[in-house]
Amino acid sequence: MRRAVAAGVPAGLVGGLVFGAAMTQIGVLPTIAGVVRADSAVVGFVVHMGVAAIIGASFALLVARQEPGAGETLFWGLTYGALWWFIGPLTLLPFFSGDSVEWTLARAQAEFPSLLGHLLYGATTALVYVALTQPRALVPTRSAALRGAVAGLVSAWLLVARLASDNGLLATSTAMGDASPGVSALVTMAVGVVSGTAFAVLYPRLIDSAGVSLIRGVVYGFLLWVVVPLTLLPLFEGRGLTWSLEETRAGFETLPGYLLLGGLLGLGYHVLCALARLLFSDDVRDMGREGAGTRGLRALGQGALAGLVGGLLFTLIMLQIDFLPTVAQLVGFDSGLAGFLVHLVIADLIGASYGVLFRRQSYDAGSAVGWGVAYGFCWWVLGALTLLPVFLGGPPQWTAAGAAAAYPSLIGHLLYGAGLGATFYALEVRQSPWWVSRTQAEAERRERRRQHVLTSAPALWALVVVVALVVPILLAG
Repeated sequence: MRRAVAAGVPAGLVGGLVFGAAMTQIGVLPTIAGVVRADSAVVGFVVHMGVAAIIGASFALLVARQEPGAGETLFWGLTYGALWWFIGPLTLLPFFSGDSVEWTLARAQAEFPSLLGHLLYGATTALVYVALTQPRALVPTRSAALRGAVAGLVSAWLLVARLASDNGLLATSTAMGDASPGVSALVTMAVGVVSGTAFAVLYPRLIDSAGVSLIRGVVYGFLLWVVVPLTLLPLFEGRGLTWSLEETRAGFETLPGYLLLGGLLGLGYHVLCALARLLFSDDVRDMGREGAGTRGLRALGQGALAGLVGGLLFTLIMLQIDFLPTVAQLVGFDSGLAGFLVHLVIADLIGASYGVLFRRQSYDAGSAVGWGVAYGFCWWVLGALTLLPVFLGGPPQWTAAGAAAAYPSLIGHLLYGAGLGATFYALEVRQSPWWVSRTQAEAERRERRRQHVLTSAPALWALVVVVALVVPILLAG
C-alpha cells in the first residue's frame, strides 16, 4: 500500500497539472480558491494541486490490487475522474464555498467543462501511475502495434468510405468544415492509425471476448473525442479549449463518429489478435471442451431468444412515441403491425450477435445487465443515429438536433439491452455440457466473477452510463 501511495501522489500531481492548465484556460481557478475564502487564481491552483495529490493517492489504493495493465488502469482512472466530478464540483465545492448544493440539470450543464477536465485528470493520473509502477506495460511489441495500426486504419476507412459526406462525418474538428473531402479523409485515416497504435499500447495481448473489446473500444472512442476534437486540435489551431457547453454542443456531430471508430477499432483489434493466436499459438487448454460450432450455435439461439424479450420491452417505448410506422418504412410499409414485425426481426438479429460476442462473460445478473445496457447503447449510436436514417434514404443523424429527436430511442435501447443481457444470462447459466459437473461449473463461474472484478469491467459499465449521461446534458436547451 505504501508503494502504491508513493506512486499515486506524483501521478495525481501530474494529472493535476494537466487539469490545472485547462482550468487556467477556462478561468475557474478563482472559484476553487473560494474553498478557503479567497479569490486568487494562485491560491486556487495551490488548493487544486493539494486535492489532486490526495485523489491520486486514493486512486492508487483503489487499483493497487487490480489486475496489472495500462488499459484496465486507464478505464478505472476515467471512472474515478467522473466520480469526483459528482463529488467535487457538484457537491463539495459549493458546500465549502458557502453556496447551496444543487443537483440539477442546470448545475450539471454549468459544470460540464469541469467534467471534461476530471476525465482528463483521471486518464493522466492512471497512465502516469502505470508508468511509475509498470513502465514496461506502456511499451507494446511491434506485432501488437502493427495490429493496432491496421485495425485503426481499416476502422477509419470503413467510416469514411461508407458514411462520408461532403466534409467527412468523422471530421476531427468542426474547423475542418471547409476542408476538402480528401483532406478530411486523410486526417481521419491518420487519427485512426495513431488511435489504433495507442490502443495496442493499452492492450498488447488478447483478453476477454470480442464483445468486451467492443465496449472497451466505444469507451476509448469517447476518450478520443474529449482529447482530439475538443482539446488538442483547438489548441493547435489557436482557438483555446472548446469545452463550453455551446461549443461542445455545436461539435456534437463528431461524438458518434468517434464512438463508432472506437467500437470498430476494439472489435477489429480483437479479431486480428485472435487470428494471430490461432495461427501462431500452441495453446490447447480448451481442446477438451465442446467444439466452437456447438458453442456458437447455442449462443446464437439463446441470444435470439433473449433479443426477442428485449425487443418486447423496447416495444413499450416505441408505442409511446409512435415509432413503429417509421420502422416499417425499412421494408416499404407504414403500418404499426409491419413495423412491429420488422422490429422483432432486428431485435432477434442483434440478440444473436450479443450471444456470440458476450458468451460466458456474465457471472451474475448484475454483470449481465451491465454488458447488455452497454451493448444497447452501442446500437443506439449505430442503429438509431446511423443505419436507420441511412436505410431510410437520408444521412446519419449525428447532429445535436438528430440526437435530441432520437433521445426516446436511447431509453428504449438501454431497456432493450437490460432485458437482453439478463435473459441471455438466465438461459446460459442453466446450460452446460453433460460431462461438466455442477460443482465445476459453479467454480468456473466464481473464477469469472473474480477475474471481472479485478479487471475494468465494472468501470466500463459505469463509463457507459457516464457517456449516456453526457447526451442529455449536451442536448437540453
